[in-house]
Amino acid sequence: MANSLPLYEKTAIKRRTHKALDLANLFLLLSLLPYRLFLLSTHGFSNLQAMPFLCESWFAFVRLLSIITKWNPVDFQTYPQRLLKREVELPAVDIFVTTADPVLEPPIITVNTVLSLMALDYPANKLACYVSDDGCSPLTLYALSEGLEFARIWVPFCRKYEVEERAPFRYFSNASTPPYLHSSSEFQNEWKRVKVEYERVEGKIKEAEHDRFSSRQDLAPFSHVDTKNHPAIIKILWENKNDLDELPHLIYLSREKSPKHPHHYKAGAMNVLTRVSGLLTNAPYILNVDCDMYANNPKVILHAMCVFFNSEAEPKEIGYVQSPQCFYDGLKDDPFGNQLVALYEFFARGIMGIQGPFYSGTGCFHRRKVIYGQWPHHEGKASEQELLKSFGKSKALAKSAALTFEDNACGYHLKGLVNNLEAANQVAGCGYEIGTAWGSKIGWIYGSTVEDIQTGLMIQKRGWRSIYIALDPPAFYGCAPSELPASLTQQKRWATGLLEILFSKNCPIFATLFGKLELKQCVAYLWLLTWGLRSIPELCYAMLPAYCLITNSHFFPTVREGAMIIPISIFILYNFQQLLQYFQTGQSLRAWWNNQRMERVNTMCPWLLGVANVVLKLLRISETVFEVTKKDSSSSNTDERTKLEDSNHFTFDESLLFIPGTTIVLVQVSALLMSLTRARGSGVLEVACSVWLVLCFWPFLKGMFLKGRYGLPLSTIYKSAALALFFLHLCQKNNPN
Repeated sequence: MANSLPLYEKTAIKRRTHKALDLANLFLLLSLLPYRLFLLSTHGFSNLQAMPFLCESWFAFVRLLSIITKWNPVDFQTYPQRLLKREVELPAVDIFVTTADPVLEPPIITVNTVLSLMALDYPANKLACYVSDDGCSPLTLYALSEGLEFARIWVPFCRKYEVEERAPFRYFSNASTPPYLHSSSEFQNEWKRVKVEYERVEGKIKEAEHDRFSSRQDLAPFSHVDTKNHPAIIKILWENKNDLDELPHLIYLSREKSPKHPHHYKAGAMNVLTRVSGLLTNAPYILNVDCDMYANNPKVILHAMCVFFNSEAEPKEIGYVQSPQCFYDGLKDDPFGNQLVALYEFFARGIMGIQGPFYSGTGCFHRRKVIYGQWPHHEGKASEQELLKSFGKSKALAKSAALTFEDNACGYHLKGLVNNLEAANQVAGCGYEIGTAWGSKIGWIYGSTVEDIQTGLMIQKRGWRSIYIALDPPAFYGCAPSELPASLTQQKRWATGLLEILFSKNCPIFATLFGKLELKQCVAYLWLLTWGLRSIPELCYAMLPAYCLITNSHFFPTVREGAMIIPISIFILYNFQQLLQYFQTGQSLRAWWNNQRMERVNTMCPWLLGVANVVLKLLRISETVFEVTKKDSSSSNTDERTKLEDSNHFTFDESLLFIPGTTIVLVQVSALLMSLTRARGSGVLEVACSVWLVLCFWPFLKGMFLKGRYGLPLSTIYKSAALALFFLHLCQKNNPN
């Protein structure tokens, strides 16, 4: 009976109200287009009407893409207890943790993530945790060594007392324990002992940030190391001797780097992890997480295996299982709009109803054979020569790949980690991929700063499906940027990478025409990949009200025209629907406003610079750069007060990211002041639109009068003022009146 019950179930979500609002908004947007065409045909061609027509056509197109993307939302429910009742051997899982900079990503964060993963409710002899250190930092290795010692008491403690939060920094800050244990003296004593030990380890790691480690023999490989030019360093910190009660494998890896070879940022690191793990443990499944994304649900692997092990035919086509990105200690009311709660609830669930969610780079379980480029229902066996051509000259790696393709393995195939260290060092070399299929057909795909989206696209191009599991409690927790510059930098990287995919041979249109990507899934990818392009029509549309106020003209329907009701209705319906989404996901009115404001800021600031980056790349003037997002490891009361202050003010620096926003607010304020000096002003809607933009960019206006980290640098103000004056000059020069 237990074998006949499904391990997961799919349920359709009914959202009739949102569908009706979506269609009403689309109808209103489309109804504006005949109005523009009528004016163009009646009064002749005019830039003041042609520009809104083009922008509104784009807005309608984007609205159509979004409706198709979220039209059929679904939910998946997994049943790990049913899996445990089945007489099946649980498969091995290799876990990849990536870090790149010990300053932006403090090692104590990485250690907590590793500790949470080592303590998961899963057979320890079936887990191997690999930490990729692209910063080649002795501090990271030292922190992992200290964390390993603490794991010897932490992991048994978690299993004995069924601890839910298995990242110690979160567990001890929240003091979350099962209610029935609070009165147990044994538990209280152990809790205090483990807490004291964690604080000791944490203190040692933070003190070590100022130590050069010159006296530690185990850190000798790091002496005189250039982080951009060094040999591969692989350290087996712990090897599980096939014991259920021991700790999982723990392996440290810093791949070889050389100025003569491109290293392809995170995608390159992931491919080295894949090759090294293929030689050392070769688990049929891979879980990858960012260094700040700790495991919050101890049964997360069992939930994922419910999908891969289901008895139905469909899971044979499941390439990966993605979990949503959730964030701990997020700033109240999401002031920077980067917690993405509504986005995951409405758009991700809609994509689940098509071919499956996008791969979002962390909290994702992969079949190794899918990463190796296999197609669904593949039959036949590749020869050794074919494997060597694709996977590189390592015969040991080709052999492990052949075992992976056999699809009959639940455990490790290769005996002893140390025995394969020499081969592992070979495949971690920076020149190993030359002449192979790595980065093009195998592994994580190169060519974009959002390697996750591109890799997931190539997997789905081959016909694989994916599933999204939203668990309670959430599977993983990470930290969202707590400062505006870091948040905008992240948005710029996303916009840049998405456009790199759109204008490449991996464009989803080609994947549908020449691959097995479903048409509606292609539409969903286009909705995502065009994020950066939206900056151009939105910026143009934002400047139109200012132009009209300066030149005493109008582009919206006037009070005398019945068509005036159309833009008013669009504004009301759109914001009502957005507000409804935020209330339904348990967010506040202030969170809705913050996200609406940041939607304008993100679109016209970092996304605009993302477009510029891609244009420069296409013109072969410069290459795009992967920028690591700063991770916040603060926990003191002073740090909390600083974060609270930052949530009430925008923090600025001299980055180019702040010039477009400052220019926009200067132009809008100038236009409003100029319209007030006239006896007869412009249209009501132009004034309202300009005021709305000033409200959206109000923190930029305040920043011009503040000093310190909450004030805009003078260089940014001067550059923006020059651009604003140039716009005003163009308006006066082209003034028809």
